[in-house]
Amino acid sequence: MSTTSERHAVEASPVYPAGSRVNERGHLEVGGCDVVDVVAEFGTPAYIYAEEDIRSRARAYLDAFRSRTDDYEVLYASKAAPITAIYKLCAEEGLSVDVASGGELHMALRAGFDPARIYLHGNNKTEAELRYAAESGVGHVIVDSFGEIQRLDAMLDRPQEVLIRVTPGVLPTTHSYVQTGGLDSKFGFGLEDGLAARAIAEVRASRNLRLVGLHAHIGSQIFELEPYVSAIDALAGLTGPDWECRILNVGGGLGIAYTADDAPPSIGDYVEALLRNAPDDVTVLCEPGRALVGNAGVTLYRVGTIKRIRGVRTYVAVDGGMSDNLRPMLYGARYEAEIADRFGGGALCTIAGMHCESGDVLVRDVELNDPRVGDVLVVPATGAYSHAMANNYNAVRRPPVVFCRNGDARVVVRRETYDDLTTRDV
Repeated sequence: MSTTSERHAVEASPVYPAGSRVNERGHLEVGGCDVVDVVAEFGTPAYIYAEEDIRSRARAYLDAFRSRTDDYEVLYASKAAPITAIYKLCAEEGLSVDVASGGELHMALRAGFDPARIYLHGNNKTEAELRYAAESGVGHVIVDSFGEIQRLDAMLDRPQEVLIRVTPGVLPTTHSYVQTGGLDSKFGFGLEDGLAARAIAEVRASRNLRLVGLHAHIGSQIFELEPYVSAIDALAGLTGPDWECRILNVGGGLGIAYTADDAPPSIGDYVEALLRNAPDDVTVLCEPGRALVGNAGVTLYRVGTIKRIRGVRTYVAVDGGMSDNLRPMLYGARYEAEIADRFGGGALCTIAGMHCESGDVLVRDVELNDPRVGDVLVVPATGAYSHAMANNYNAVRRPPVVFCRNGDARVVVRRETYDDLTTRDV
């Protein structure tokens, strides 16, 4: 493939961060930074984010709502990438935040989020997490069980605004592991079995909890829009004249492009669907996570060995794998891959990880341009759930996170050291 064709393929790709290109040296650039130079400075594996890509997507969500309604709030679903620098960026852009644990709450507070703009989620919040939220002045708690309603009410000495999580019986087309809106779910209160109505009555009868709205999250990596309309309709059906519903929160879940074949809806169409049947005088919330950060990130690796099995396949092994990206092993997630300084495909290969598991395969059957030992390999669309799920399997150190903007690369999370692996030993 010619350099001109390579440039066009990257610049037109929905998979790579906005603004990415193949430069005059034939190298991939992200955020104005040559990734080969980034590797020379920071090593591999490494998570690379185009900072401006995240900022522009945050603004796109706000603009999409702002042009259609005055009653909205956009929350960063921080479980996608719980990175202090991303929390800070989202706060600067005017987003609120969704946290799903005491740890995510701690990071959001440390990044400077106003506690009033924090929403605490979770299907099994501990008493310590609820107390931490209460003492921090968190604006809203999304209650998820009857036991939680009772525990939270009992520990408070002041009013606390809450939403009730409803499982509305809506099942979008996505992987079963990330469908969360059906009756058979560990999350929330079912609509079909009457538990949601019972939860509303229990919160309204409580001493300190103030019911202000309803929440539903139907799943992740969703390309259909009608299920969101159905979810809004289901939530609206639970409102009534006996209590004032000020907020309808329909979660996140909008899909992204992991490969060139993926065609997710636009942010504008997504927001239009959320507002289509929303009742008057109700604030509509959404919680993008993957859709904010997924395509903003790429992971860089170094090729270590190449194993050619005649008539079977060619394995290209890199210095990472299931410790830095668990998604392919967890639910068969598909990715693209390229040699960072030789785009264009050619040889059919399988990208293997370095861990002692046969299933440690990052990408199956991808075309690479003459892969060689020492090459820098790039896997795009890894900005969501890679760092979040990173682990120390085989005592491998977790990679750094590097922000790139206007040609400047800076580390926002350092690479772990071997000493880090033993710091908790007693």
